[in-house]
Amino acid sequence: MIGSEIELPVVDGVLSGVDFGGRGEGVLLVHGSGHNAAAWGDVASRLVGECHPIAIDLRGHGQTRLDSTGPEQYWRDIGRVVTVLGWDRPVLVGHSTGGYAVTAATAGGLVRPAALCIVDGVVLDDRGASLAEHAAARTTEAADRLRTMFRYGWEANDDQMHAYAEQCAREAGGDWLNAGARRELVEEVTRRSFLHRGHRWVRRPAIEEIATVTAVDPDAEVFPSVEVYDRLTCPMTIVLAEDGFYASRRDEVRAVVDAAPGRRLIDIGSNHNIPMTRPADLAAIILDLVRDRATASAGNTG
Repeated sequence: MIGSEIELPVVDGVLSGVDFGGRGEGVLLVHGSGHNAAAWGDVASRLVGECHPIAIDLRGHGQTRLDSTGPEQYWRDIGRVVTVLGWDRPVLVGHSTGGYAVTAATAGGLVRPAALCIVDGVVLDDRGASLAEHAAARTTEAADRLRTMFRYGWEANDDQMHAYAEQCAREAGGDWLNAGARRELVEEVTRRSFLHRGHRWVRRPAIEEIATVTAVDPDAEVFPSVEVYDRLTCPMTIVLAEDGFYASRRDEVRAVVDAAPGRRLIDIGSNHNIPMTRPADLAAIILDLVRDRATASAGNTG
């Protein structure tokens, strides 16, 4: 993977991440649940000529040793990271869970981004429906599904970890999430999802991490429901996968986009894992936002 490993201070420790280099406008790349900073490698390689992309490992993911102790830490960490980087109005890009994280950080006033790019990571329910959905994610049945599908929380020795990463890469072409992704990238993301603890490797996120971040406060001011978009004033691009998690709710996504100026909806022929399966197309969308930000900055100083 291109880039350098970095550590970014937050209130109670550090987040791990990858600084892909480049120069110019800052672009923060935030992965979804079960992924990590490596998922952005093929996107970032196409960005570095015109901007400065950095990807983070959220709590409980990748090589960040911190685990979440509350449901709002993902997005609150983003505010701290942008402050530490010294970025003024960066472009925030979030996939899946990361899409809500960058949205909430903006809605909560922690970051004033030049633009948001939300990649198949929207929230469309009202508070009541959202609470029910989050509660369902904390059931024993949901936990068992995650263990079976992704081996979350699995402890492995060296040989088992490497064999599993190679297996995921080998089977990527027939996988419902990774079909179309570069095999080497799938292997890299899988390896980064294991954290070395003692003499074992732990597959992250753990089930406890999922339970913590889905235990949302029903009275929270910034809440993972459709009302969060009413708090946004910055330009926002939603990238919707035609075979993704929200494809059947495109009309609701369209309504969010049409509710305020400066918003657009881009459909893309992909499964949910757009950063890995359609990196060139996603990079082109992000670069358009970077160029718009640069043009606006030039106009303000001209």
